[in-house]
Amino acid sequence: MSKDARWSTLLEMLAQHGRLGVEEAAAALDVSSATIRRDLDELHEQQLLTRTRGGAVAHGVSYELPLRYKKSRQAAEKERIGRAVAELIAPGEVVGLTGGTTITEVARALSVRPDIVGDADAGGKGRPPALTVVTNALNIAHELTIRPQIKIVVTGGVARSQSYELTGHLASGVLAEIAMDVAVLGVNALTVESGAYVHHEGEANINRLLAERAQRTIVAADSSKIGKRAFVRVCALDQVDVLVTDDALPEDAAAGFRDAGVTVVTV
Repeated sequence: MSKDARWSTLLEMLAQHGRLGVEEAAAALDVSSATIRRDLDELHEQQLLTRTRGGAVAHGVSYELPLRYKKSRQAAEKERIGRAVAELIAPGEVVGLTGGTTITEVARALSVRPDIVGDADAGGKGRPPALTVVTNALNIAHELTIRPQIKIVVTGGVARSQSYELTGHLASGVLAEIAMDVAVLGVNALTVESGAYVHHEGEANINRLLAERAQRTIVAADSSKIGKRAFVRVCALDQVDVLVTDDALPEDAAAGFRDAGVTVVTV
């Protein structure tokens, strides 16, 4: 196992349990205790965890993994969700995309749709673009900029190293002037009772504005996020039109969202 893979797994274990022992981690990853100690020391130096005698603990209760270490979590499910969400978006629409690994998969699926990127003349000589994407996520803007048929609008704002998302009043000011057909939200948690949540208050505000400025809102979240709560609420469930998730979502949970008026798509 490579160092990057070990680090990703260690951070995932820490996010799930809040505390991690050296011997426990060594057994789980099938490596030596000395290797785990070095890994934990290096992650501590990067301020991604707090080193303790015999292991490590997460920084706080609302522990949030940096985006670069989330890529392996439910990767197959996120790819399926991304493709399914992309199919719900029509050519010519104005689409708002938040940040996060699942929404990055949505952007990638949109970037290879033949009816969107196949028209080489779209967006040129006065013709409208095949798709307009409004995003506060720097990584998504970077990936889509090479697609001339997709018009990219970046909100501006202050970048968060955890998620590559732009937040703050500069981002809010841009979104106040934009109308969108659909907003696609990535969330850290979603419940029938309380709606959508994320870990960071600045991201919550931008996500909320995206939903308010769009005619319809899609939440894209793997089933591990369902029924959980995070630090800050983005919006109530009545602001969500569609939930796209994976087929591990229990049927009773899906029924609860449908009863609340949300269309549930499982893939």
